[in-house]
Amino acid sequence: MATNRRNILKLMTGSALASAAQAPAHAAESAAGRPNVLVIMSDQHRAGLTRATGFPLDTMPALDRLAARGVHFHNAYTTAPLCVPARISMLTGRWPHAHRVRQNSAARYAYFQKDLFHVCREAGYATALTGKNHSHLTPDRVDFWRPYMHLNGWMPENPPSEYVEFQKWMQHLNHGDSQVPTPFPVEAEFPYRIVSDAMEFLDRTADRPFAMWVSFPEPHNPYQVPKPYFDLFPPDAIPPRGAGPETAAQKGFKYQWLQRLEESVYPGYRDRWRRTRSNYLGMLRLIDDQIARLLTHLESTGKARNTVILYLADHGDYFCDYGLERKGAGLPEVLTRIPMVWAGWNVQGGNHGTAFVSTADVLPTICEAIGTPIPVGAQGRSLWPMLTGQAYPREEFASIYSEVGFGGLYYGPEDEKNGVINPKWGHVAGPPGAIPTYDELNPVTQSGNMKMVRRGEWKLIFDMMGNGRIYNLAHDPYELNDLFGKPGAAEIQPRLMADLLRWTIRTQDDLPIAAYQPKWAKHGWYDKA
Repeated sequence: MATNRRNILKLMTGSALASAAQAPAHAAESAAGRPNVLVIMSDQHRAGLTRATGFPLDTMPALDRLAARGVHFHNAYTTAPLCVPARISMLTGRWPHAHRVRQNSAARYAYFQKDLFHVCREAGYATALTGKNHSHLTPDRVDFWRPYMHLNGWMPENPPSEYVEFQKWMQHLNHGDSQVPTPFPVEAEFPYRIVSDAMEFLDRTADRPFAMWVSFPEPHNPYQVPKPYFDLFPPDAIPPRGAGPETAAQKGFKYQWLQRLEESVYPGYRDRWRRTRSNYLGMLRLIDDQIARLLTHLESTGKARNTVILYLADHGDYFCDYGLERKGAGLPEVLTRIPMVWAGWNVQGGNHGTAFVSTADVLPTICEAIGTPIPVGAQGRSLWPMLTGQAYPREEFASIYSEVGFGGLYYGPEDEKNGVINPKWGHVAGPPGAIPTYDELNPVTQSGNMKMVRRGEWKLIFDMMGNGRIYNLAHDPYELNDLFGKPGAAEIQPRLMADLLRWTIRTQDDLPIAAYQPKWAKHGWYDKA
């Protein structure tokens, strides 16, 4: 039987979760002079799709401007390419095998000492979530709670009719790819409403410091946008795919099985890839316009100069490469590499293009920014010295690590042939009258365990069966030419294997803490500056 997390926290901290969530009486005074914290997250936003990152279309000019005055980490990675594990990693600074949530349905089992909202409330901050949660966070732990998901969102009393009708439209679309413009104004879309909620919270906080998570459900499916975004990036102007549907065969059974699942639910979807990409890019611009609106309002309140701003995603999207949508199979760059931009209070612009960073680094970084200790059990590393122009150990950020898998053995072609794989796995009917959809995070795509490490232009993927793959991403960005055990990777392979072993050992969980405490690494750095 799983141990109740409230009891775990009592054992580790001597107090219940509810007590940890309450700010002490002197907290507001102790927070004086500390910066505000604004975390803006998008869902399933693949890196490299803005003009400043080399994409030919101008999809997110506001984000590019924010990056130009801050720090954009080009080598930022998720801890796992699916929503709940990645979001819990961001909030707790722990990899999924440590916080123990490796699938989207297991958020309640999250295991940690303190998360971002514990830290900020204890430091006297007013806290808020506006947007998608999809983590272990609960409304009783946040001062201002306006939750949204992909098909429904928070409603005020007596909501406008367009909110109600838009929600019906989204539930009918049911994660599909809309081939027509969404027949509702931008003001009905979730990003607009989420930012309106965030602006309301900002106006309520007066002089109290705030920590707010603004979390867009987009550009995650359903891939839909209203005009003018529907026409902003016309299908015939969309850049070609880097890897076509034929490459799924090179990527193995999971990719092929997922491709067949998608085709069975959406017949002909692979021929509509330009429209799907067009919608996705339109969603990025819609989000970007709302980011600009939020930052403009933040400026108008006078709070911007004292606010640390972070933009990131939980994971990426196939974006129709490999003939696939959404996410699901493997640890390709298109799913694991994410946008990450820091700006604002005390952040000095600079190029850290060679540094490899992670969603797990968010909590330690914010802790140091607001001057509070990094919680016991956090495994990420603080980026704050790097962001503020201080020296940092290059080797500490020379590699990064990610993981995926529910455990057990792989399902493979023999299981399909012998009827072990249930043909209904992955099929989801949805609400009555809705377009059918599918679950890409199903027992087949998530079977087994797989880990990856990046160093320089090289990438190693290794699994529980001892199978390895190595790719040189400078020459093979879509990971189609496996060099594991081949002369082309003979020199780098031992280094990558050592990196993966080191990360695996380093992220072994050190909770719970009992009589004897380990020696903690300053900034979470294991290498010295």
